[in-house]
Amino acid sequence: MHARADATSEQAAENAAEPTAIWPEQIFAILQRFDVRQVPYVPDAGHSQLIERVLGSSSMRGIVLTTEEEGVALLAGAWAGGQRGVLLMQSSGVGNCINMLSLTQIFRFPFLTLVTMRGEWGEFNPWQVPMGSSTQGVFELAGVKVLRASHPDEVREVVEAAASQAYNACTPTAVLLSQRLIGTKVFVK
Repeated sequence: MHARADATSEQAAENAAEPTAIWPEQIFAILQRFDVRQVPYVPDAGHSQLIERVLGSSSMRGIVLTTEEEGVALLAGAWAGGQRGVLLMQSSGVGNCINMLSLTQIFRFPFLTLVTMRGEWGEFNPWQVPMGSSTQGVFELAGVKVLRASHPDEVREVVEAAASQAYNACTPTAVLLSQRLIGTKVFVK
């Protein structure tokens, strides 16, 4: 029984995200290259490295949100004021944005969101599964194009394509950062 517990702990450690993953730094560099100035976010462990880089930047402004739909409106206002932004959120927050996502169609502003996924790879929390399973469909029904990155070696290319689509073609775009990429959460008593 003890050997099985050790194997489970080892597997959980393997599934956990690397504390110094390279892909958040790649995303930050892409955002800089596309002259992103405003980065609204709801605090999230999956985005923590990227948020730290944004908060330490002199050219970007990180804006803590109360709820995710505020970020959609903030990005519309940023664009009206001549600035680009990106919304950082977790898949559970996508459901909060459904009504506000209509702004992306009405005003045709460049909307980009990076979404850390829950409710998929190795999820322990049953409350995360329904929205995690529906995230892509919700975006697509709202007219938002969806790209996905599941492995560290594809993040740069996927985010680059999404930023180009959003900022150059004014196509509302969401990048889903797979739970497999960010790692499963492990809670121990």
